[in-house]
Amino acid sequence: MDILLLEDNEAIIMGLEYLLSQEGYQVKTARNIQEGRKCLLEKSFDLALLDIMLPDGDGFAFCRKMKEMDHTAVIFLTAREEEADVVKGLDLGADDYIVKPFRNRELLSRIRSVLRRTGKASSCLHYGDIILDLEMGKVTRAGREIALTKLEYKIFSSMMSYPGKLFTREEILSDIWDISGNFVNDNTLSVTMKRIREKLGDPDGQVIRTVRGMGYRIEKPGKEA
Repeated sequence: MDILLLEDNEAIIMGLEYLLSQEGYQVKTARNIQEGRKCLLEKSFDLALLDIMLPDGDGFAFCRKMKEMDHTAVIFLTAREEEADVVKGLDLGADDYIVKPFRNRELLSRIRSVLRRTGKASSCLHYGDIILDLEMGKVTRAGREIALTKLEYKIFSSMMSYPGKLFTREEILSDIWDISGNFVNDNTLSVTMKRIREKLGDPDGQVIRTVRGMGYRIEKPGKEA
């Protein structure tokens, strides 16, 4: 997937280039409108991340021009949080509008969501014979549907979305809570992980691996633990 990043803040550029490349995206950066236009002439992109306030113009005009040229998905990534700006961006055809400062995992999730909605990416995640259909909220293994609770699905889908990433127990506990709104305690998390493994037919932890003293991860396909 090719992403055009139109941004003039060097710290944000460095952070996003690293974050997106780690997720397998190919990133082309433009630091002003002129560079952005040149990029559009050189190749096509699946998604554009656009700042609004730029040295030689604004991202609104750039978005309008992009939408005239092709069907590239657009996410505004900007410090401008006024309702009028949000409405203007969406009315110009942007697929999402994210206000800085942003959280990395939320940004990645919203990028995937936009790519799925615009037909740029599959809604299914694969790991061997395991398929997670994000659109249907369904997990299957070797064609057999696996019934997960909402909490189990929430944990498993988060891990499937970031293969290779270590999810610390503290991170999971801070991000995941049960459907009644109560925080999951450490013992409940251990029991929940055991049940997910059992339902996946993974009692030995070959899919969801335990990193002792730290947490859990799903290895990237083809990588040995």
